Amino acid sequence: MNVRPTLEIEATITERGQTTVPAAIRKMLGIHKGAIVFKGMPDGTVIIEPKPAEDEEDPVIAKFLAFLARDIEQNPQNLVPLTQEMLDEIDDLVGNMDIDLDAPLEDD
Repeated sequence: MNVRPTLEIEATITERGQTTVPAAIRKMLGIHKGAIVFKGMPDGTVIIEPKPAEDEEDPVIAKFLAFLARDIEQNPQNLVPLTQEMLDEIDDLVGNMDIDLDAPLEDD
């Protein structure tokens, strides 16, 4: 299957790894300023999308949470309290890893 691009515009990446999203691409995405999301696909293509507003509900997460709520309501007997043994097993798996959830991700 040979798919042709709708729009092809060249851009330059600086030594610091930065680039400017060209005006035509911003117009096509319908963004003036704000965050965008880059999605690397398995076939090597990259999808650029406007980042949803923080108050926008993610439809996939919303459906998953609704599924969990229904399952808990219909099968409360499957709920199991977290035991000390489970907590110990989690500690064994993660060891003494220090994780800063606010730290930027490294390139590799």
